[in-house]
Amino acid sequence: MSRAADNDRRGLREYEAAGQFEADAFAEAVLDIVAQIPPGLVMSYGGIAAELGSRASRQVGKVMAHYGSEVPWWRVVHSDGRPADGHEDEALASYRAEGTPLRHSPSGYRIAMRDATWRR
Repeated sequence: MSRAADNDRRGLREYEAAGQFEADAFAEAVLDIVAQIPPGLVMSYGGIAAELGSRASRQVGKVMAHYGSEVPWWRVVHSDGRPADGHEDEALASYRAEGTPLRHSPSGYRIAMRDATWRR
């Protein structure tokens, strides 16, 4: 098992042990945070997990993969500023429309996390 996967499980267990976890409640909490992210700003999967008192960033990703189409999904990114895998072109159109700070390189683009990260 990878260290990241182990950390996600540990974070999810901590959330569960605190008596706050139900799958539906976790998903609802994730989607609620994403719905609040202002245009032009982003949060990382790990940042959302941390807001929920968890380290389960992969679980946040799973929620987004299954239910994220109802919220501004492009505002949730990897910690290095990469958009959701497989959705780079569609996300780029949204970032440009919203004025999200970007960094461009020969290999593509990333969100300028220092300038674009939303902190509640």
